[in-house]
Amino acid sequence: MPNTPHIEKHFTAGEAVRDVVIGMSDGLTVPFALAAGLTGAISQTHLIVTAGFAEIAAGSIAMGLGGYLAARGDAEHYAHERAREEEEILRLPEREAQEVREIFQTYGLSDEESATVVESLRKRPNDWVAFMMRFELGLEKPEPSRAWKSALTIALAYSIGGVIPLSAYLIFPDASSALKLSVAVTLAALAVFGGIKGRFTGVPVIRSALQTSIIGGLAAAAAFGIARWIS
Repeated sequence: MPNTPHIEKHFTAGEAVRDVVIGMSDGLTVPFALAAGLTGAISQTHLIVTAGFAEIAAGSIAMGLGGYLAARGDAEHYAHERAREEEEILRLPEREAQEVREIFQTYGLSDEESATVVESLRKRPNDWVAFMMRFELGLEKPEPSRAWKSALTIALAYSIGGVIPLSAYLIFPDASSALKLSVAVTLAALAVFGGIKGRFTGVPVIRSALQTSIIGGLAAAAAFGIARWIS
């Protein structure tokens, strides 16, 4: 009987998905809530569209910049910690070797069982540092272009998400009718996006879709109610 090769399938684009989730969820929710809130106060769709697209532009820039700074911060933190580990391996090799043994002990290995690996790492300083960064500090080396990719992904996802709730106001001149269509379209988009997000992140698809739709709907309802009350 021929052996079937075992192929493991793991999802490895977690950072990209995280950026899309951050950008798209806010892009769908914030302009949606803004448009709903303005509809509760004014009836001119052109003003709502103008304010909505201005918010999308400002929001995508702000969100993209936040993603860029966060990724740069991760890279700088990694570089700082790596430099410290390199120094400690040179100055305090015995202590660092003991830390390696302690790491292996968490996996059930004794000092004798881990001795071979410890001695092998002593002869390869770069691998030793990489081992400590990953297993002691839990840090992975960031991709060099990660900051710009994160910024562009978040900004683009935010812009795409923001256009969806405003599209209804481009179709209907009446703000009330546009709001009804915007609610239907945006809640459907939130449900689809939530389901896709759940598919990638391992969360049950229906639960993820419901959570995303409810959060977006509550935000819009709150903005609409506050604007209507104030006006």
